[in-house]
Amino acid sequence: MIDVRSSIQKLKSIRQGTSKYGNAPHKLILILTIIELIENGHFLKNEFYIDPDFVAHFRENWTLLVDTAHSPDFTQPFYYLQNEKLAGEPFWKLHLNFGFTLTNHIRSINILKDVVKYASFQEDFYLLLQNSEFRLLAQHTILDTYFTKTKEQFVIAKQFGKGYINDLEGFLLNEKEAPIYNIGFSSIDEEEVFVRSGLFPRLIRKVYSSTCCMSGMKLITDFGGDLIEAAHIIPFSVSKDDKVTNGLALCPNLHTAFDKGLVSIDDHFRILVSSQISENTEHPYSLAQLRQKKIIMPFGSKHYPNIENIRWHREHIFKD
Repeated sequence: MIDVRSSIQKLKSIRQGTSKYGNAPHKLILILTIIELIENGHFLKNEFYIDPDFVAHFRENWTLLVDTAHSPDFTQPFYYLQNEKLAGEPFWKLHLNFGFTLTNHIRSINILKDVVKYASFQEDFYLLLQNSEFRLLAQHTILDTYFTKTKEQFVIAKQFGKGYINDLEGFLLNEKEAPIYNIGFSSIDEEEVFVRSGLFPRLIRKVYSSTCCMSGMKLITDFGGDLIEAAHIIPFSVSKDDKVTNGLALCPNLHTAFDKGLVSIDDHFRILVSSQISENTEHPYSLAQLRQKKIIMPFGSKHYPNIENIRWHREHIFKD
């Protein structure tokens, strides 16, 4: 029978791999992260999709709780947690996208996301997690059992909204020099790029108030979406720069035009239109209507497009 007692006992006896750094904390961080994301409403069903928020919270909890030199690999527990049993039933199940098989640990977050549609807990355990008191009990059980040295700083950081996500957002908003909660890698790894890929459009929409900086278009739906996209001024593949100063908020057609070099911006933030195009200039949506119009600036000068990045776009992308 799967009840509160057996579930808490399971959380106290999660199998951990061992290395020269000690017992691996990965599975516990993953479970704690899911509990947190159920609590804040990110996960509403027993379907845990791999997305930037999921990975970001995993990394934040890692930085707050893990004081060993283990690698903060999200893919490891996401795969190996399926080896755990609860009352003889699989504790964690991976549901694959059509046509895929999975027999080994995939270390790439992007490939794992392509292969796995979502994961789920054993159904009775998930139903217990719908109760806030059980979530709190489960969280305290994990903290008290596995993270006695660091649980206090974890609780304080969560209470005040401090940690990896806050620091990374501040860095990408050009408001901090570098994240405080550095995980210990010397270059941006794939999972951090994955996290940034989710933060970048969110922060661009935030500083531009979900408004296309060239056309002034703003459209937000009642179901939480909008049509405004985040464009890199220098492509991320070239710059590895996801700060908002390397971005613009653009509607889809102008995003395409910007990436193809049909439009750009001068040093005074006025719109440039390529002379190498043929269009109906009388049409209200023609690019010619935008020529020499000043873009709508983001709030706060720290968020303004970087002039050097704009010059790079004019030199390498824009078809003058």
